[in-house]
Amino acid sequence: MKVQCSMKGSVIMLTLVFGSVFLILLSGLIGFIVLQYRQSMQRVGWNESLHIAEAGLQYARWHLAHAPEDYAFGGVYDFKDPEGGSVGSYELSITTPSGCDSSVRIASTGWVLQFPNTKRTVQVKYARPALARYAFLANSNVWFGESETLKGPVHSNGGIRMDGTQNSLSTSAKQTYTCGEEQGCSPSQEKPGIWGEGEGQQEGLWQFPVSNIDFDGITQDLSVLRDKAQASGIYLGQLGLGYHVKFKNNGTIDVYRVKSLKQKVWGWDSVKWTNESNDINSEEFYQNYPLPVNCAPIFIADNVWVDGVVQGKATLVAAKIPEVSNKNAKIIINGNITYAQSDSVLGLIGQQDILIPLYSPDQLQIHASLLAQKGHVIRYYYPAWSQEPYRTYSLRNSIETYGSIITNTMWAFNWVEDDGDIISGYRQTEMNYDAYATQNPPPYFPVSGEYEFSSWEEL
Repeated sequence: MKVQCSMKGSVIMLTLVFGSVFLILLSGLIGFIVLQYRQSMQRVGWNESLHIAEAGLQYARWHLAHAPEDYAFGGVYDFKDPEGGSVGSYELSITTPSGCDSSVRIASTGWVLQFPNTKRTVQVKYARPALARYAFLANSNVWFGESETLKGPVHSNGGIRMDGTQNSLSTSAKQTYTCGEEQGCSPSQEKPGIWGEGEGQQEGLWQFPVSNIDFDGITQDLSVLRDKAQASGIYLGQLGLGYHVKFKNNGTIDVYRVKSLKQKVWGWDSVKWTNESNDINSEEFYQNYPLPVNCAPIFIADNVWVDGVVQGKATLVAAKIPEVSNKNAKIIINGNITYAQSDSVLGLIGQQDILIPLYSPDQLQIHASLLAQKGHVIRYYYPAWSQEPYRTYSLRNSIETYGSIITNTMWAFNWVEDDGDIISGYRQTEMNYDAYATQNPPPYFPVSGEYEFSSWEEL
């Protein structure tokens, strides 16, 4: 009997031991399963948080599309499932546009209700398309000759005669249009929206008709830029013949007062003959200014001559306010304008015209986004007469632009005879768009259209 009791006691002990071990293993297994389940749910919550954050960005995009000037919609929003139940939340933080950056930065932080401390934040940059994305933009008919090369998008609200070389899309708002003498059609005749001897059609680079670009909508309210310049930028009032602004590669500008102009010369402005001078004869130093650190405009209430090396971001405006008919301010390209480094940008906004004068350099470089609000970007037709200065300066060698040319009326850098020979202006023309300025346009330079996504990053 003692032996049997000992055996029963041993069985009970073994049962207790193995039972305890089993319970320990079972509880560990259950804990492991629970931990794995919780981690799995946290992973689902982690992924769902990103979807919720991106939903916040989609709401922000929708809001800006319907109220493009309203940026006061930051805060916390509920995220609901299709049945209307709350699943989580997202918080929006809005960084409004500034003079130095026309884009809107939006940070969206999302989380699920089950794991409120598991959050993910996504930041995007939304921007309305800058007109600086075009190498050339016109509100009138244009003609690109055989000696002209275009690198970047081209658009005209009128018809395009394309005899030049291109590497990007050309678009016209016209299905057909009347081609006149200014485009080599004499007598006038109906032509497709884009036509000519260029190879762009075979390469699929001609597209028409497309939507019209509203020039009334893209032109800047110059009084707003004047007020910003007076408040925190550089403002120069009307002064005699005007000013000469020379950009310097140390981030400043030297300003000169124009005292006298060279002799008047005859030129054809595409509408009428003019007898005027757009070349400086004498000047005196006025003042040196640093470029505004907040990218506020340089506003000059007079005609202005521009050249130099640009270091930084700047927009220069020439305008007389209140506006008086036939007395609008113009910008004259006095010489080469180049960038000190790749992230420099310059916008030139002329109330009327942006002109290249008779005494322009034989090889001219213009690094800038040019906007002629009411007039045109042009070098007049100067006849190649035998007397000076026409004999020497009427015909020049080459011009290269790097940026944008935006012109309301007719544009011309050269003039040709019926047989295609260039008889005035620049023999070779190359127009390049600035890829950096497409995403980082000059301060206060006009934009158009709805906000578009331009960058995405998770913080």
